[in-house]
Amino acid sequence: INKQFRRELTEVAQLVLGASAIPTLSVDASLALNVSMERENRAVAPQRKLPAANEATRGAETDLAPIPSRPAIVNSGGRQRRLADLGDFIPTPLAEFALTACRHVATAPGTQFNPLFLYGSVGTGKTHLLEGICRQLRRTHSQLQVTLLTAEAFANYFTQALTERTLPSFRHKFRGVDVLLVDDVDFFESKRVFQEEFLHTICDLADHGRQVVVTADRHPRLLTKLGDDLVSRFQSGLICRLETPDSETRRQIVLRKAQRMDGDFAPEALQFVAERFTGSVRELEGALNCLQTFYGMTQKRITAATARQVLADLERDCLRVVRLADIERVVCQVFGLKPKDLKSDSRVRTLAQPRMLAMFLARKHTQSAYSEIGQHFGGRNHSTVMSAERKVQKWLEENATVRVASQSWSFQEIVINLEQQLLAG
Repeated sequence: INKQFRRELTEVAQLVLGASAIPTLSVDASLALNVSMERENRAVAPQRKLPAANEATRGAETDLAPIPSRPAIVNSGGRQRRLADLGDFIPTPLAEFALTACRHVATAPGTQFNPLFLYGSVGTGKTHLLEGICRQLRRTHSQLQVTLLTAEAFANYFTQALTERTLPSFRHKFRGVDVLLVDDVDFFESKRVFQEEFLHTICDLADHGRQVVVTADRHPRLLTKLGDDLVSRFQSGLICRLETPDSETRRQIVLRKAQRMDGDFAPEALQFVAERFTGSVRELEGALNCLQTFYGMTQKRITAATARQVLADLERDCLRVVRLADIERVVCQVFGLKPKDLKSDSRVRTLAQPRMLAMFLARKHTQSAYSEIGQHFGGRNHSTVMSAERKVQKWLEENATVRVASQSWSFQEIVINLEQQLLAG
């Protein structure tokens, strides 16, 4: 602490106590005694181990320590919150493909589509589909060991196993399941140790005919901070994209959810919700929850006018204002660049194309003038931004491709991905 933060501590001390204050650091001697006692207790106490897969009763809840994150592991049996159902998933035309694949996996796990990779922005239904698979397997294949958790929880359990020196039990447990469902594997980006452990886990499962399903916010090839070996394994199965619901899908979702609520909603009020909250399904659910609460307080029919009044603040909060810094961030993330690269004078294609894409998105999603955009991206003039806008538009019309890492992507796919990340925040 003294070496790394001496200057900062001194500045704070002088700010609070006066210019003459000089902080000194020392170690509380009683802490050494506490550490010693803790080590002795740990040596005496029996070490808790994770049960091996073949020792645990089929259908029993996983015996892992609780992790301070959202519910991590869901195994067959045990008292759990109600999982989403595949039958309740209302797909967009594009998501029909993903839904069909999930139904196949839930019917015959491990026979095809292994691993199954689902990707899309926030609120497009990835977790719903994972839970739907888990629920159907629990209902129709109760003899199977099914594990559903987040990538963060997997990393936490792995870290715990390293700390407690129980790696064999950890691996026996996770590699002994019949179906492994992991949400948000983009969490593994830049975390090489977790990537390697997860890769070995899913390879072992797939080699033994066991099903793996994972989700992420981007296509595997756009997870540029994952190792090539893990990306390659994801690509060896089936990859399905989920998109933000279109107007008709939002209308169906709102109608379905409203029918299950305790409230009297006018059709015009539901139409208002479907039209005004376009970001994700979660926004729709939040709006309907507000209306249901208002109905519970007043017992009055929810009309379109009432919906506008009740949801005025929520509607304003859900508006996503895109800034130039947001565009810079997502473009750098997708292309694996640093902001200084995007703003540099270099005209090499690997920098020029992402820079032009950033300018194109800035014109489309912000109110910034050409000159302001040019100034932000390296002090360029307005004509450079106008030229970039025309070039990107031409690339989109011609379905041209761009290199991302070692892969070629169409500009249309890249723009869709960038826009999803921008609007998701």
